[in-house]
Amino acid sequence: MSFPLLAEILALLSLIVWFVLAFLWGSFWRVWDADADRTDTPSLKDWPRVAAVIPARNEAASIAAVVAAMANQDYPGEFSVIVVDDHSDDGTRDLARTAAMRSGASDRVRIISAPALASGWTGKLWALNSGVAAAVSSLPQFLWFTDADVVHARDALRRLVARAEREAVDLASLMVLLKSSTFAERLLIPPFLYFFLMLYPPDWTADPRSTTAGAAGGSILIRRAALERVGGVAIIRGEIIDDCSLARVVKRSGGKIWMGLTRRSVSLRSYAGFSEIRDMIARTAFTQLGYSALRLVGTIFGLALAFLAPVFFTFASQARIWLPALLAWCLMTASFLPTVVFYRLSPLWAPFLPVSALFYSYGTVLSAVRYWMGRGGQWKGRAQVANRRDI
Repeated sequence: MSFPLLAEILALLSLIVWFVLAFLWGSFWRVWDADADRTDTPSLKDWPRVAAVIPARNEAASIAAVVAAMANQDYPGEFSVIVVDDHSDDGTRDLARTAAMRSGASDRVRIISAPALASGWTGKLWALNSGVAAAVSSLPQFLWFTDADVVHARDALRRLVARAEREAVDLASLMVLLKSSTFAERLLIPPFLYFFLMLYPPDWTADPRSTTAGAAGGSILIRRAALERVGGVAIIRGEIIDDCSLARVVKRSGGKIWMGLTRRSVSLRSYAGFSEIRDMIARTAFTQLGYSALRLVGTIFGLALAFLAPVFFTFASQARIWLPALLAWCLMTASFLPTVVFYRLSPLWAPFLPVSALFYSYGTVLSAVRYWMGRGGQWKGRAQVANRRDI
């Protein structure tokens, strides 16, 4: 097969891929449909009791602001907070306690210590499980799982509970706003949201007929009865992508789930350079592929066909090659633009999605290499996934 013919086929295939993604893939790119900030919050006659659980390991930089925001939640019902100190050595526990005292919320914010990590559990889920065990004594109707680097808006809990009650949802989650201040963040963080929504389109997540089940770990509200029905946190004890795993088991059990986006709750975690974002990608990318080398090869080929081929072949000299390639690049850019706007960045970032895709490809390969070296799922000094060659 001659190169011009191969190039023509690949350019046409890339256009077909983008036609499918743009028009047949759950409208994942229509971020305004998932924007929870655009909806009103209805008033409830009776507001259910809620207990928040915050696993925290070496979060001295953010824990005080996080606890203060939780203490100041404008929630009409009974609300308590449990911070689980996961063997921190940077003063996280003391900072959390001080923040609770300064917020006048010592009576509703408890700080406990996670037991020694049990075999078969990831650190975060073991700490989360400890918090749930402490929280259920107050018989909350809902549990609110959130990260120790996320500052929630004052009305965050009220809006989540109102939606869950109004729509009879068992698990509701919000993707909080990630930082996009540095050059690396502006180039790579909006694509992170874009790729996440591509994997877990919110429309498919909410559709009980679909097997897709996405959730964002920065803010998950779950009915205690639903969590107990699936077997508690223990059911996902070894999972690295714990948020989506929890959503999947809840949906499989017949529960209704929902996922949206918000700008009002924000992550304080910053990524000063490319290496930090690379490590964030590498922590879970190969897990997402089920630790399969075959899926890795297929994913890299798919990324190259969808994101790199349109750019490469746009500069071909023959119209039958560059025209479909250019159309594919235009569809790609147009579908990414709403995400760029959501982050309130210049639209000029949109055409550079292929550069970001190349970086994510690198991070995915690195994720596999680290797994094969026995350093998979690295987080806070822990390698949470051993090399399981039987997978």
